[in-house]
Amino acid sequence: MTIPGWRDWAFAIKTAAAAILALYLAMWIDLPRPYWSLGTVYVTSQMLAGGTRSRAVYRVSGTLLGACASVVLVPNLVDAPELLTLAIALWVAVCLYFALLDRTPRSYLMMLGGYTAALIGFASVGEPGTMFDTAVARSEEITLGILCASLVNTIVLPQPVRPAIAARFESWLGDARGWVAGALGRARQAEDVEATRLKLAADVVAFDLLATPLRYERSDTANSAPAMATLRQHMLMYLPVVSAVADRIGVLERDRALPARFRALLDDMAAWIASGNTDPLEAARLRSAVDALEPASRHSFAWSDLVLASLAASLRDLIDLRQDIRLLQRHIVEGTRVADELAFRYTAAARAIRHRDHGMALLSAAVAFLVIVITSAIWIATGWPDGSGAPMLAAVGCCLFAAQDDPAPSILGFANATAVGAVVAGVYLFGILPLATNFEMLAIAMAPALILCGLCMTRPSLAPAAMGAAVNGSAVFALQSSYTGDFTTFANTAVADVFGMWVAVVVTRLVRSVGAEWSARRLRDVNRRDLVRAAERKGAQSGLELAAIMLDRVGLLASRLAAVPHRNGEWTSDLIAEVQVGIATVELRRDRRLLSREAKEAVERLLADMARQFGGQATEVSIGLLASVDAALDAVSAEPGRPAHRNALIGLVDIRRGLFPEASPYRSGADAPLPKALAA
Repeated sequence: MTIPGWRDWAFAIKTAAAAILALYLAMWIDLPRPYWSLGTVYVTSQMLAGGTRSRAVYRVSGTLLGACASVVLVPNLVDAPELLTLAIALWVAVCLYFALLDRTPRSYLMMLGGYTAALIGFASVGEPGTMFDTAVARSEEITLGILCASLVNTIVLPQPVRPAIAARFESWLGDARGWVAGALGRARQAEDVEATRLKLAADVVAFDLLATPLRYERSDTANSAPAMATLRQHMLMYLPVVSAVADRIGVLERDRALPARFRALLDDMAAWIASGNTDPLEAARLRSAVDALEPASRHSFAWSDLVLASLAASLRDLIDLRQDIRLLQRHIVEGTRVADELAFRYTAAARAIRHRDHGMALLSAAVAFLVIVITSAIWIATGWPDGSGAPMLAAVGCCLFAAQDDPAPSILGFANATAVGAVVAGVYLFGILPLATNFEMLAIAMAPALILCGLCMTRPSLAPAAMGAAVNGSAVFALQSSYTGDFTTFANTAVADVFGMWVAVVVTRLVRSVGAEWSARRLRDVNRRDLVRAAERKGAQSGLELAAIMLDRVGLLASRLAAVPHRNGEWTSDLIAEVQVGIATVELRRDRRLLSREAKEAVERLLADMARQFGGQATEVSIGLLASVDAALDAVSAEPGRPAHRNALIGLVDIRRGLFPEASPYRSGADAPLPKALAA
């Protein structure tokens, strides 16, 4: 682990100061449980100022939603504890389900709405008559902690999100630049190309974590937030476009069919990419050079001519993508809105399209429901004093880590951190606190522990445990305006909290835990079902929509495939190729109406064969499908005068190369002229 830098120390000290400020104000206002304000600071605080503000907004909204739910449920069902438990458990499960479907920081709102109802509702079962007052008090305490965290993070050495975005983007561009230059260059790349593509995909998906905080920065920075969605789509489209370029060059070089002038153009583009030149005139020159080198009309065509036409189309897309990405980068860094017309129109007006896993969201919600019911049943059956902490903390643990493939280890770590926090709280409560005669002494005594938790929160691997120690430790500590050191209450609360999370670990392990490889296979199966729907004229009506959601899944797969490295190369190449096939399938399905009757029938037979292939259980693509692709190429190439011919032929080339990269070159079944549409 690296030594904390000054920014880490600044965050830790700021967070500790905000927590002490929140505790002081809560005691001064005489709120019933001021320690809720202290713990809320650690739940809300983020390294980036915009991240703290965004989480603050969602936490306030989620807290109010959970408070309203508890006010409705507890007074009406308090006389039927079984029904109350089921109602709260169902509420938490429903909120968690919808939270998991939204993979942006906005999901925090629904998640908070769920487990806040459990925190308030179970704690108020013994005094239902004061339910409204309790809900208001919890809302006030939590809101106070949020305001203190936001105020301190905004005023004291704020860390804006824009430099973080710029740094990550430059890193991504560096990786992409090396990959593209290698694909275009004469020397074949020695590095692991598949690992590079995995990293690029994962980094694009990770940009979502910075897009929302950007909206909560200063107004000038927030102006550039809409560009993030378009930039994300452009960056994802980089993967299939560059992969297609590399594939077509490899095919032509293998067949010794790459013209010398085209080779010189590729060298120019490689130098242009490596230089970082963003001059639009240079981009226009290269685009014109690509147009000039496309295959000309002739009375017969060869496979190499079609591959060259496909390469030219991909090169134009690459030039446009690269220029647009640089333009969007400048707008984000400068904090300005995008007023320029983007060159790559395919994703210029793209909305955010993300994969939603309803099955795993439902399973996670079911686990949360079961855990709350089980811990509540044990609490009610045993009459455990202060046993309400078990279902409360179980709900928190199930919600916080539900997005992971296997939440059990994280919940266990959270439980262990809670136990450590309880031990430290016990030392403070019974050893140090009696010696603190005023708030100043209390603040000085607590500062080392709070700063240590803040430092650990700057490390992603330690952040959940540090937050658990700070939040749950302060709850067990139960600081009040006056000293109340009751060891029985303290011990009951601490044991109940840890026990609840241990139950969550056991149930999660039995019902919910899945491996990275299982999740990867599931995501790939979903991608293939989308290919079936595209071939059957169902689902996405544009290639962009299909490509966006398939590429989003590739990004989700990246981190999982890292856990199964023996499958990285095999899976990644297939996944990117399937995205290319998906785009070509949707566009071919659309353009087939403009073809002749024979060509249209051949294309429809191909689409039907593709639907059967990807709808089955076969892991290998059948050779019969290759025959269907070649038959479609024969039929489409027989109609050179049709305006849709160029797109249809290039789409068929993309499908053939995507599904059969090792197949021998296509040979025409008839001596047909090259479509004029392929000419420059």
